[in-house]
Amino acid sequence: MRPVGIDLFAGAGGLSLGFEQAGFDVRAAVEIDPVHCAVHEFNFPNTAVLPHSVEHLNGDDIRRAAGLGDAKVDCVFGGAPCQGFSLIGHRVLDDPRNRLVLDFVRIVRELDATMFVFENVKGLTVGKHRKFLQELETAFNTAGYDVRLPWKVLNAAHYGVPQSRERFILMGAKKGHPLPDYPAPQTNISGKPVKFPELPFGPSCEEAIGDLPDADSYRTLHASDAVPTSRFGEPSAYAAEMRCLGNDSWHYGHVRDWDPAVLTSSARTEHTDISRRRFAATEPGTVEPISRFFKLAPGGVSNTLRAGTDGARGAFTSPRPIHYRYQRCITVREMARLHGFPDWFRFHVTKWHGARQIGNAVPPPLARAIAEQIIAALGVKPTRPSAPIALGDTALLTGDMTDAAAYFGVPAPSGRRDRKSGARKRRQEDIEAELQQAANG
Repeated sequence: MRPVGIDLFAGAGGLSLGFEQAGFDVRAAVEIDPVHCAVHEFNFPNTAVLPHSVEHLNGDDIRRAAGLGDAKVDCVFGGAPCQGFSLIGHRVLDDPRNRLVLDFVRIVRELDATMFVFENVKGLTVGKHRKFLQELETAFNTAGYDVRLPWKVLNAAHYGVPQSRERFILMGAKKGHPLPDYPAPQTNISGKPVKFPELPFGPSCEEAIGDLPDADSYRTLHASDAVPTSRFGEPSAYAAEMRCLGNDSWHYGHVRDWDPAVLTSSARTEHTDISRRRFAATEPGTVEPISRFFKLAPGGVSNTLRAGTDGARGAFTSPRPIHYRYQRCITVREMARLHGFPDWFRFHVTKWHGARQIGNAVPPPLARAIAEQIIAALGVKPTRPSAPIALGDTALLTGDMTDAAAYFGVPAPSGRRDRKSGARKRRQEDIEAELQQAANG
């Protein structure tokens, strides 16, 4: 039996994928954003997706949706939003903006999970935010869980990801069970001075995306995010894993039935000639001064990929880096490669949704390294599934917020605007990006 995992605040599924690759079966994923829910359902068709806020759910709801009955839940993982740090003299967790953190603790307890993994931004570990961590540790102790201390901030680039991305990780176990350890670094950061002399360098940007065809060479990608092609280059070891060219590429995850001859998540962005000249004049590894876009260095790693803002905060597109070879911003697929998502994994067809799904996610290789330590603490030997599974309906990747909410039978989240989808609407997004670039130039 594979251990059971539950993903809270799941997004598109970075943690879900890493835990699955480590040997878990992720039986349920809770996510309030219907568009993220749709993408998660496409990529994890055997996982029960609950399109609700955790504050309106309890452990029995999740067990029922996942068909778990009284089965043991081995690990609950996720990253609740944390925003309230301004109430001087009050408990931070009493701030209503942090209620979702307490809901995470509550659901861990209600599911009687053996272990938990809580992840969040590095900023929680500095200054006044440390008070939050002390209260969170107390909350878990009160719920019956020991916490692995000292807590750590892990950089995904130390776990084989071609991106410098730091995340705060808090792990714990039910009292009486062994505590998991933090994973040891596995790679040095390409393009940086050696930090761990005994470790190899991880993949560079060129090794991550250098084999991908140039999206600008396909007219089809003006109105679509996918195109059949045979123009993949010779892959590095990392790119070969992203393309699933060997059995070990799947780790202990479920093999997906997919078409590797289709380049996906690669909708084009049209830039003005002025912008392209600025991009060309920018030295790799530096920031273009007008757009403030970072230009990738072929021998280094990406800067931290951001999610942009959601609809409630203006729906601004995340600042995608400039390609080191082509005079354009990278595509969503190239972002996915730099994040550790394999090529079978699909995102929403629009660049805005796709980029924010990646920018919000924990890189799967980092999640896998953490989950492997959970597996070890559980005393479980991971096993590989015996049969491949089909991906979901591609219609799940195309709907806007209203469409996705209707699919799941839930109201569209209030206060959220949505970026348009569909061929005509994606072209409008490109036009808007071009106008913005022209204004900057």
